[in-house]
Amino acid sequence: MQVSAGADGIQKLLAAEQEAQRIVLEARRVKQERLREAKTEAEKEITAYRAEREGLYQKKVSEGSSGSHATLQRLTQETGVEVAKVQDDVKAKKQQVVDMLYEHVVNVQFT
Repeated sequence: MQVSAGADGIQKLLAAEQEAQRIVLEARRVKQERLREAKTEAEKEITAYRAEREGLYQKKVSEGSSGSHATLQRLTQETGVEVAKVQDDVKAKKQQVVDMLYEHVVNVQFT
């Protein structure tokens, strides 16, 4: 009876070991499946984030190009106004400059 009780105990130990191996293998399989699912989910989130950021970038680029066109027009207009002011100043002071130069030339020749 003791021999069969010992053999029975060994059989129970072997069965328990096999059950433990099955549990470990199942846990590894579940872990691998969760990792694959997490990777797939992360790739989806990365793709969505990339698409969102690309959309924002394209919006900024388009706003920047229209903004620079508006800036160019504004600067062109401001430059035109400044050039007109300078030309008006030249017309207004032209006679004064001519008179000053004439005085200077006349005074230098007779001196």
